Amino acid sequence: MANTKWAVDASHSSIDFSVKHMMIAKVKGSFENFEAVIEADPADLTTANIEFKIDLTSINTKNEDRDNHLRSADFFDVENHPSMTFKSTSIVKTDDGEYDVTGDLTIRGTTKSETFQVVFEGAGKDPWGNEKAGFSATGSLNRSDYGLVWNAALETGGVLVGDQVKISIEIEAAKAE
Repeated sequence: MANTKWAVDASHSSIDFSVKHMMIAKVKGSFENFEAVIEADPADLTTANIEFKIDLTSINTKNEDRDNHLRSADFFDVENHPSMTFKSTSIVKTDDGEYDVTGDLTIRGTTKSETFQVVFEGAGKDPWGNEKAGFSATGSLNRSDYGLVWNAALETGGVLVGDQVKISIEIEAAKAE
């Protein structure tokens, strides 16, 4: 099957993250607004073109003060870098319906190669006859690689914010006409 365009259904999709807090717990959050270009054959993603643009001002950790701090120059610096982008450069099938999707991730003007593990969750038609496909992705990155280095030392040792950020993505997409 040839690659076709897929439109992300934002009401059935999410981009979430978690990071260690005080070296003892995890803080979770999400990005509420994002867009994607997906040109793919869901049965074989190896030839797909996948691009994401995430609105960093839409960060939501359920704490307004923390969200505003994350938007500041200490972290994302949304005034100068309002979005984060990802563009696939290589997709390797690792198992039936499972792939390593590698691409260029850009945060705060810094671009690094990152790999996400992607699972094709399945496809089907909704009650209105629209063809849908589902995908899950996981990965992690070191925030310091992108200049997100703000931290505070704890009096008991260690730091306030961990360096490793775990990413979890759920996508439901509709085949574009």
